[in-house]
Amino acid sequence: MKEDFLHYIWNFKLFNTNNLKTENQEVVQILKSGQHNTDAGPDFFNAQIKINETVWVGNVEIHIKSSDWNKHQHQFDKAYDNVILHVVYENDEQILNSKNQAIPTLELKSIILGNVIENYKNLHQSQSWVPCANQINTINSFTINAWLERLAYERLERKADDIKIILAQNTNDWESTLYQLLLKYFGLKVNAVPFELLAQNTPLKILEKHRNITSIEAILFGQAGFLNETKEDEYYLNLKKEYHFFKNKFQLAPLNKDVWKFLRLRPYNFPTVRIAQIAQLITLNPRMFNQFLNTNKLNDIQKILNISAGVYWDNHFNFESTTKQKSPKKLGMQTINNLIINVVVPVIFVYGKAIKDDEIVAKSLSWLEELKAENNSIITNWKAIKINPINALQSQALIELKNNYCSEKKCLNCNIGNKLLKQSN
Repeated sequence: MKEDFLHYIWNFKLFNTNNLKTENQEVVQILKSGQHNTDAGPDFFNAQIKINETVWVGNVEIHIKSSDWNKHQHQFDKAYDNVILHVVYENDEQILNSKNQAIPTLELKSIILGNVIENYKNLHQSQSWVPCANQINTINSFTINAWLERLAYERLERKADDIKIILAQNTNDWESTLYQLLLKYFGLKVNAVPFELLAQNTPLKILEKHRNITSIEAILFGQAGFLNETKEDEYYLNLKKEYHFFKNKFQLAPLNKDVWKFLRLRPYNFPTVRIAQIAQLITLNPRMFNQFLNTNKLNDIQKILNISAGVYWDNHFNFESTTKQKSPKKLGMQTINNLIINVVVPVIFVYGKAIKDDEIVAKSLSWLEELKAENNSIITNWKAIKINPINALQSQALIELKNNYCSEKKCLNCNIGNKLLKQSN
């Protein structure tokens, strides 16, 4: 048993509150449990406890054993002198505060309700993919859907913190912030870091000065470190010549080509193809943030992102070596939707919050509701236990639930876990 479980039991009064008595047989009535404190100091602030005929207002400290009070050195800490009740699972020792005064102690061991401890152990000791895999289908859909809606918002708020850092680094330039995040997610997980470095190393303001595809491709491929070799390919040589000019003009420093990963990637996801697609996107849509902000239609965003690499790449995945078949290297709809989910929606959401425009915030959330649920390993595993997201809002929530609750076994902080803990067999 962990202390946070006792915090949960105290907070939600999951014990028999009738005829409560301290270890010294004083009658206890809980008027207010207090405010849970997650920082240093007593566990619950501003509780109101009636002991015999006196109402006390102060703090509550909780331990597994009463002797933990002394182990934690609270008997010497004046910050604990205003503790009015010591709540423990097992009372094994009388304790005193720094004034040498005894503190009333309430033992919970024999009064915790029904199956709460058994349910807690089942969740905490579970070896399943998520702790509640075998029980989650006993929870009604209203509880699950309400929790998923809250988690989707929580996930966006967490992403917002990361976006604000990038925005501050860009001195509140929303276009540059969107550009950097787009490049990161163009790289998928495998090449996310190199694409981030490319975006940081190649400011959008430099690309915006040039409106032809050759110049933008030259800058991006050159900055990525792909134009430092000797090749006979005419397209490659033209890019190399262009980049040499821009490198001197803007004092550019390319990345090391070795940072890019090709191994185990589908050729359509090679960084060379992705860079060519980005070049087309920036050429056609130099001010994407404003375009996304000024539309209400998800379809309009999908059209903007629906681009292909230049014709050279129809029969190439790398420079020089050609493929037998010619096919346009279009950005797939799944990739487009992933960019909307992970970049467009969070950035527009953050902007709406920043200017306190609820309509913009609602618009960003509505796009998630319109998009199909994502298809990845986490969602596949949720479906295996019959939790089927109906849209991207719910799939994002399920990713948040798995990564930041289930994997950490934070069942006490989860609305689904709360329901399961209180269930009777």
